[in-house]
Amino acid sequence: MKKRFSTYLLFFYALFAVAQEHVSIGSPETWSVQSLTPYVGQTVEFDVPIVVCSNTSRMVVGPWRVFEPLSQGLESSPANSLARHINGSCVFTLTGVNEYHRCGEEIHHLQAFVQSPSELSFVSGEWRGNTRADLEKGLPDLGDYRLLVCSFNLENYFVVNMGSLGARTQEEHQAQRAKVSKALAKINADIFGLVELEQGNDAIQEIVDDLNANLPGRNYVYVTESAPAGPAQKVDYVFDAKKVEPIGVPSIINTELSNRKRMVCFREKATGEKFIYSINHFKAMNTGDEYRRVNEARAVVSFYSTYRHNPNIRDNDVLFMGDLNCYAYTDPILVFTQNGFIDLHRAFHADSSYSYMYGGRASYIDHALCNSTLYKQITGMSAYHINSDESDNYTYDKSSDRTMFRCSDHDPLLVGLKLDSTLVYDPTPQINSAEIIDGEANTLVVFNAHEETQKSYYAIYSIHGILLEMEEITSVFHEVALPDDPGVYVVYVYANGQVFQRKVIVR
Repeated sequence: MKKRFSTYLLFFYALFAVAQEHVSIGSPETWSVQSLTPYVGQTVEFDVPIVVCSNTSRMVVGPWRVFEPLSQGLESSPANSLARHINGSCVFTLTGVNEYHRCGEEIHHLQAFVQSPSELSFVSGEWRGNTRADLEKGLPDLGDYRLLVCSFNLENYFVVNMGSLGARTQEEHQAQRAKVSKALAKINADIFGLVELEQGNDAIQEIVDDLNANLPGRNYVYVTESAPAGPAQKVDYVFDAKKVEPIGVPSIINTELSNRKRMVCFREKATGEKFIYSINHFKAMNTGDEYRRVNEARAVVSFYSTYRHNPNIRDNDVLFMGDLNCYAYTDPILVFTQNGFIDLHRAFHADSSYSYMYGGRASYIDHALCNSTLYKQITGMSAYHINSDESDNYTYDKSSDRTMFRCSDHDPLLVGLKLDSTLVYDPTPQINSAEIIDGEANTLVVFNAHEETQKSYYAIYSIHGILLEMEEITSVFHEVALPDDPGVYVVYVYANGQVFQRKVIVR
């Protein structure tokens, strides 16, 4: 009887499989969940990977990652309008997934029962990428750097005044401490710029003690404290005294908010090379406060313009980092970019970069910008997605999870530096344009991007922002093989500080 019952199950499964419909997703600009209307009441299989966009109270998925429009383009720009259009039309709720999955994980060959155009029930699929195990393997590839610089919002790391911000009890703080210390040790940076620290010495001393205990080959110290002890937030630096040293006393810029904008020049001990590191935490993103963040940005840029001429410093190379509480295409960031500073998110990752999630939309309010001379000395920049893609259920105060994941609501940003003051910046672009030419099937040709004197490279991303391949461009006429799997891809070419892109559909 059991054997006959199993035979029936196999028979019905075969009928079920044959009855499946295949959903073809073409152009991301035009496809919407309304295309699923004819399939209501049926089981379908998608022809492209489906990505997790939100994993809070329910799982929201779509054929590409949902991004904050103001991280894609200026208000009313075509890029911004496109992001708004596809954000509202491309995602659906996926029920029936019993195990935990992070945002950014992909479901290949997703089969689902269509309950309505906006709600599907999971049947089967192959989960790939962006898992905790993937991130535990190591940091993002930042090239051949000598110094690793990190900026990190620790989400109210308070050790004394509890109850108003951060941990509410000593037990909660020890849980927070366990998660944060694991994350900082994993990053193992030479210089940390830390945001949302409690003022005074207690919080930063605890962080330094944990770093030195977890990384015995290091000799971490912190910059001498000048802010009074108390429950207010501050920013500060922790650095390995074996690798670098600060020149003089770090300067504090108290426009709008006190102790949340600092600037210091570091010297690399092995080479004598210097650069200025500015760590910042601008006013929170409240309605009507944009002008205050603009004031802060202007103050930081203005201070740098005189600070760099200090007789003990005399160095132009500057790296601005921190939680600026504003999106890429808003007025405070324009203060930087319109003064010639380079947005490293876009320089290295174009429109796929993120470090923060809000309302189911990926974005970056944690910034890294530099001037043109330091740009040539940066080997790589990336967010390390240990927090933004995690469910809020794994914070120190909501779970027993004591891993480094979801130790904050912000991802740390990482910048690789290979300082070399002999590099000369030529403000005249050597490459005025690059072309991406259609070639043979599943092949593109990148023309006019190779330059003998500096590296250029291409990158292939899935339409929802997953890096699939990145290689150096080694010839003037450089062939690029596209992925074999059908889908929509974006090819980026990075050359001479410029980014060129082409969307490609592989059928």
